[in-house]
Amino acid sequence: MKLLLDTHIWIWFVESPERIGAVARTHLAAAENELWVSPISTWEVLLLCRKRRIRLALEPTAWLNRALTGIQREAPLTHEIVRVAHHLQLHGDPADRFLAATAQVHDLTLVTADERLLGLGTIRTMGNR
Repeated sequence: MKLLLDTHIWIWFVESPERIGAVARTHLAAAENELWVSPISTWEVLLLCRKRRIRLALEPTAWLNRALTGIQREAPLTHEIVRVAHHLQLHGDPADRFLAATAQVHDLTLVTADERLLGLGTIRTMGNR
C-alpha cells in the first residue's frame, strides 16, 4: 500500500509515535508499504515552527533531515495536483487541499486524523485508529 502521511501524522510519527493509533502504526511499520511525504508537509512544518504553533525536538532543518529518513517517496507537486486541489469540495486549508489532491492524483492512501479529510469519497483515506 502507498501511504501519504498527513502533516500531523508525519510529525507524530517522528516526535510522538504513541499518538498514532495501533492500526495505523502497524501499516506505517509494514515493510511492504511505501511511506510518502509531500513537500507541502515540509512547507507546513516550517510554517508551523515559524508561527510557534509546534515545537520540535530539533531545529527545523535538522528535524526535516531526520524526519525524511525512512520515507521512501517524495510526492511531487504538479500542475495536475494544483488543478485537482482547486476543484475539490473541501474546506479552505490549502495544505489539506494539496495533500488530498496528491493522494487522488498519485493513487495514494492519505493517513490522517483529520475528520474533515476522512471519507471524502474520491480519495482513499486511513484514519488514525
